[in-house]
Amino acid sequence: MSYKINVKLVLELHAAGMSQNAIAKTRHISKRSVSDVLRIAYDKQLTYEMLKNESEEAVYRLFYPDKFAAETMYHLPDYACVHNELKRIGVTLKLLWMEYREACAKDNGIAIGYTKFCTDYEKYTLSHNLTNHLEHKPGNICEVDWSGPTMKIIDPVTGETGTIYLFVATLPYSQYAYVEACLDQKEDTWLRCHANMYEFLGGVPRRTVCDNLKTGVIRHPKEGEIVLNNAYEALGSHYATAIMPTGIRKPKQKASVEGTVGKIATAIIAQLRNSTFFSLPQLQQAVRKQLDAFNKAPFQKRSFSRYEVFLDEQQYLHELPEFSYEIATWIYDRKVYPNSHISVEKNFYSCPYAYVGSKVDVKLTDKTLEIYFNHQRISTHLRFPAFLTNRYDTHPEDMPEAFNQPEMNDVRMCKWADKMGSSTRIVVDRIFESVHIKEQAYNSVLSVLKLSNVYSEEQLEDACDLALRKIHSPRYRHLKSILANPALSQETPVRKPPKATGYVRGSEYYGGGHHVK
Repeated sequence: MSYKINVKLVLELHAAGMSQNAIAKTRHISKRSVSDVLRIAYDKQLTYEMLKNESEEAVYRLFYPDKFAAETMYHLPDYACVHNELKRIGVTLKLLWMEYREACAKDNGIAIGYTKFCTDYEKYTLSHNLTNHLEHKPGNICEVDWSGPTMKIIDPVTGETGTIYLFVATLPYSQYAYVEACLDQKEDTWLRCHANMYEFLGGVPRRTVCDNLKTGVIRHPKEGEIVLNNAYEALGSHYATAIMPTGIRKPKQKASVEGTVGKIATAIIAQLRNSTFFSLPQLQQAVRKQLDAFNKAPFQKRSFSRYEVFLDEQQYLHELPEFSYEIATWIYDRKVYPNSHISVEKNFYSCPYAYVGSKVDVKLTDKTLEIYFNHQRISTHLRFPAFLTNRYDTHPEDMPEAFNQPEMNDVRMCKWADKMGSSTRIVVDRIFESVHIKEQAYNSVLSVLKLSNVYSEEQLEDACDLALRKIHSPRYRHLKSILANPALSQETPVRKPPKATGYVRGSEYYGGGHHVK
């Protein structure tokens, strides 16, 4: 496709009485070209009436035979194909021109130069009312920011007014926008808005461009590496998008979202200015409705709407991960207590007893709590609701063996009695039979069984046997009287020696009775 002087149009306008200056100004043709066309027409004694039935190409060939011959020598590019190829990631006009030149060489044709290639493509986009895609590629960039203008909600109980902030995102290629109303501008809210935005778009752009806000960027030096905070960097890794902060005080590097912030002030904030909202969900629903209307409204200076262009762009976004990003808060250097628990939000969570006295890091999500030591996860718990306090969540495997003894119950008590003898078991069974609820007998049974800590198991068994001959259901007081009275038990109670806890040296080691003073 060749872009040349429209000779026939110049002759037509001049014949209609339009001046050379007016033709040049209204048709974006240089004054020199207009003058040149009229001069050639005068020299060749040609008029518009004589040429009005001829094609534009024939008229141009008549006026500029040498130029026509030179231009028809070239194999001209297919700029419709060029336009579609530029949508693909990494494709540039320079690359397409080189490929076009190689194709011409194979066909023994002559290729146009790079400058004309670019100039003709620009003319093609203007003549076809298309957006020039040299600056923005579909699915490549998403710009995010907080809106300066805010909204309000009213507490229906107290009547107090609360400020609502707007998170705004824009895809520069289609200008498709996302807006979310939020109660604050904290880190958790910032991250959650990103996750919701990607879900709204149905895909993820390759780059996410943000401002240098404190909730996302730790350090942005003029030279050197940009440092994001851990949570923001983790979100970028989860969604496989590059988080790219703009330069300091350089809002033009995210001009699309800056422009969208101004547009939604009219399309959303102003449209809802006379409405009263009593809850955040109510306001969010109204904002989403206005956002949908904004995205589907036709452009003023180009064809289609944001939504229609986005439908073409959406295929270039890469897929969402299988699971949505879960927002997490980190608490660092939390000490593990001697009972193998840590305290978080006035509740207690266990971790392996080997870490007692160590300092651990805690990752909090909406539902879970994870404990880390040296970047390794050592325990995971379900998080207690915010309204609960002084609660313990303990994993048995986290505790030392001494803490993991099963709770004393009727089964354990009966097994304990069996070890001592049949008479002791009968006493225990009859105590359980005497109550309606087994738990009511626990204290009575344990008081009987614990007599074996003072007397031998054989003595307790004999005492139970003697008591059963006289009483149907003996209790602690009966057995204690028998064991404490040698005449009744026919045996002298012998207190059990304490269990040895280690090697005990005898008296001879220290001299004993053989020591000579």
